[in-house]
Amino acid sequence: MMPPLKKFKRLDVREMLRQGIEPCSPIFARIDALKADEGLIIVAPFLPSPLIERLGSQGFASKVERGTGTDWLVYFWREAA
Repeated sequence: MMPPLKKFKRLDVREMLRQGIEPCSPIFARIDALKADEGLIIVAPFLPSPLIERLGSQGFASKVERGTGTDWLVYFWREAA
């Protein structure tokens, strides 16, 4: 079950990507730091399908929403055991 929105932290990777910085390290650092009842919202300028697949294989559920313009919001949280 998805945690309440107030339990989600937000990471906007759009500026990192604009600067040519690979955002995987900061994303995985935030994911690893999540408690069982927390989630992470990634704001990206495209749908990060490989990230969704990778985290899905590691036990994370996700929900995708269209943001403004070309942006996407992807919510990640740990699936209950």
